[in-house]
Amino acid sequence: MSSESQSIPAEPIQLGGEDDFENAVSTYDVVLTDFYADWCGPCRMMEPTIEAVAAETDAAVLKIDVDRFQGLASQYGIQGIPALLLFADGDLAERFVGVQQQDDLEGAIAEYTG
Repeated sequence: MSSESQSIPAEPIQLGGEDDFENAVSTYDVVLTDFYADWCGPCRMMEPTIEAVAAETDAAVLKIDVDRFQGLASQYGIQGIPALLLFADGDLAERFVGVQQQDDLEGAIAEYTG
């Protein structure tokens, strides 16, 4: 599961299919998943933060539309959005619900990218 052979994208990856989720979590050492919806005001407020985290950290950022991927949202117990799940080495490491500060997300990511 080393990301050395796979460069970390500097911008969020839009989930195209459920297989892409498993591929991202297994390809990159640290993945921040952003469960969101286009109609969600707080999700739109988080957009610049999500883009900055993707650009400025060693984590891949994966955006998951809960309307399109309801099964995936249900699988991870997403009940409120925005919901951010942090995966490290393929395992769920941390969960954030609601609008988050960039510093808090970057600090959590730094614990796993270290």
